[in-house]
Amino acid sequence: MKILIDESLPYYLKKALAGYDAKTVQEMGWGGIKNGPLLTLAESIFDIFLTADKNLRYQQNLTGRRLAIIVFPSNRLSVVKTLEVKLKAKIAQATIGDYIEL
Repeated sequence: MKILIDESLPYYLKKALAGYDAKTVQEMGWGGIKNGPLLTLAESIFDIFLTADKNLRYQQNLTGRRLAIIVFPSNRLSVVKTLEVKLKAKIAQATIGDYIEL
């Protein structure tokens, strides 16, 4: 599973996912790209997109997207840390097209 971490999430998440093939939006050189074009780029390379943008599904048509999207309820580090175990379980279960809220 190749995972893309949105720039809205703390860098800690990259370290927490050290056993996974995870990259940040910044590492890919995609910082500042709007959600629609970002999702199009991401789905050509990645299997899962992690974000804290809870409005994503209302702002973008996610039908037919070729990646799973996992959404954090907040980008606060304390919240992200508490969801680490749940995130890993969801990553293991995620399939293309899933939209999962933690």
